[in-house]
Amino acid sequence: KNIPRLVPGWTKPITIGRHAHGDQYKATDFVVDKSGTFKMIFTPKDGSGTKEWEVFSFPGGGVGMGMYNTDESISGFAHSCFQYAIQKKWPLYLSTKNTILKAYDGRFKDIFQEIFDKHYKTEFDKLKIWYEHRLIDDMVAQMLKSSGGFVWACKNYDGDVQSDILAQGFGSLGLMTSVLVCPDGKTIEAEAAHGTVTRHYREHQKGRPTSTNPIASIFAWTRGLEHRGKLDSNPELIKFAQTLEKVCVDTVESGTMTKDLAGCIHGLA
Repeated sequence: KNIPRLVPGWTKPITIGRHAHGDQYKATDFVVDKSGTFKMIFTPKDGSGTKEWEVFSFPGGGVGMGMYNTDESISGFAHSCFQYAIQKKWPLYLSTKNTILKAYDGRFKDIFQEIFDKHYKTEFDKLKIWYEHRLIDDMVAQMLKSSGGFVWACKNYDGDVQSDILAQGFGSLGLMTSVLVCPDGKTIEAEAAHGTVTRHYREHQKGRPTSTNPIASIFAWTRGLEHRGKLDSNPELIKFAQTLEKVCVDTVESGTMTKDLAGCIHGLA
């Protein structure tokens, strides 16, 4: 509570659901150094006719990219997002740019809507929460104006970028939790979203003092342990994980914190 927010209007948490599959992260990109034609070809396994799309006719050098996603992965992502929203009792928003990527992003929009109508609308209505699709640019603006309290489902790249903006808006990347959730409701992977903090480690190797925020790493363990406790019906393990998280919060709120959080309060020289 004592860490100033860069977006002071965010009085409630915001959860970003990032679709961790495909798109730019599994794309094939390349550089061309002469004029020529860039085409995409789809060859069905059933032996039916191939489909071909001419993407661009290069007059000279340039760059190109081909990327993909699957109905199965998008559907799994949708189920995970709807289940999480029900668990938190928060509304869910999906953002795409389907006005431009009518087929690609339109597929995300259509699958989410189909799954919501078939599997989750009744439960959402009972909880008095809602699901809505929004254009990504509109959603970014809405996020900044909001008070929080919702789940935001993003495509892979959008989630990568917006999660860092969100974390910084709440004060620090070191305070953000990150959990990979599977649609089976049983399998998760918790991690520190900020990565390995290599720059601090290199300073430590040189014998120089560092002030590295451990909270996200601690919470990666507590979220994993709490989930293990739920799977095993182990209330003591769940209580341990929750207590450890509370101790971290109480420590910071008592005034003991690392440099990144102190900088949020007092500024960095």
